[in-house]
Amino acid sequence: MTIEWRYTAHQDLGVLSVAGYLGRDAARRFTGAVGWVLARGTGPVLVDLTELRGWSTEGQFAISEAARLLAEHGRVLELAAIPADGSLVPEASCPPVTVHLDLAAGLAAHHAEHGHDDGEDRQEWRTSGWPA
Repeated sequence: MTIEWRYTAHQDLGVLSVAGYLGRDAARRFTGAVGWVLARGTGPVLVDLTELRGWSTEGQFAISEAARLLAEHGRVLELAAIPADGSLVPEASCPPVTVHLDLAAGLAAHHAEHGHDDGEDRQEWRTSGWPA
């Protein structure tokens, strides 16, 4: 089983939405999505997990690795709507990861900080399996 993803680049903020199950088989695809994000956006990356059905230890490790990779490029990773079990076990070497209750809360935090408005120009990319 794999994941599907959609990346929306806002001015100085990226939103990476992930659907499916983030397990061992999907970790490489998630890492590839993070590479896509690095190449096409700026600022913090808000990973929206609203459509994620769950994650394994390997999936959580992929999140930690993404946070580390983004930090190496001067960017931070934040999470929105972590899976219902509420578990997130970042590694000790993982940079701090802010967790928002849901996507709306994460976006609200950045709109207030960065002065974003709903009419801003956005670019979007998605995997072929992401619902249109």
